[in-house]
Amino acid sequence: MLLCDIGNSSYHFLDKSTDYKKSVQNFNPQSMQEKIYYICVNVKIKNILEKLDNWINLEEYFSKKNYYSTMGIDRICACEAIKDGVIIDAGSAITVDVVNAGVFQGGFIYPGIKAMSETYKNISSSLEYPFNYNLNLNALAKNSRDAISYGYLKTLHREVISHKKDIFLTGGDADKLCNIFPDAKINQYLIFDGMKNILQRVDAR
Repeated sequence: MLLCDIGNSSYHFLDKSTDYKKSVQNFNPQSMQEKIYYICVNVKIKNILEKLDNWINLEEYFSKKNYYSTMGIDRICACEAIKDGVIIDAGSAITVDVVNAGVFQGGFIYPGIKAMSETYKNISSSLEYPFNYNLNLNALAKNSRDAISYGYLKTLHREVISHKKDIFLTGGDADKLCNIFPDAKINQYLIFDGMKNILQRVDAR
């Protein structure tokens, strides 16, 4: 089974237990002959794939009644991967979604690490620091680097742990946030796990 999660910059493939990426700029989807199950947030690419019979859009198999209409298919897929918990997808934006007994409860979108770093830098060059992920979030900061780190990370941390659920980390910056959420489970295949769950339900019909 070949799965593909398509974003704005890359095709992320999972072939059994091996994953790899292809650039949106250089990859030709017509070069693939096998059947591929995919999700896609890239409108331009989606229009191309709709004309290819071997590319099967899994979005039409999702029951969206428990989600809101503008919610990204990648977030929905991640939610379909778990029964209970808080999902943090740390990418260009940080999305946080809560699932309780298999039902989506809601979520929020937070600036990604790069985006927030640029925001501080744009305010003042004296605030251009890398975030301190080893920060003690139980004590107020006493230097500039820790002050911007606390302002950014404490808010995220407080909201996430307030739900008192298992935490699942995924996305390109998951490794940075694992120091803030030491008990979190890192799963870079979370979206693929959701895709597999959907396919299992379709096959069971």
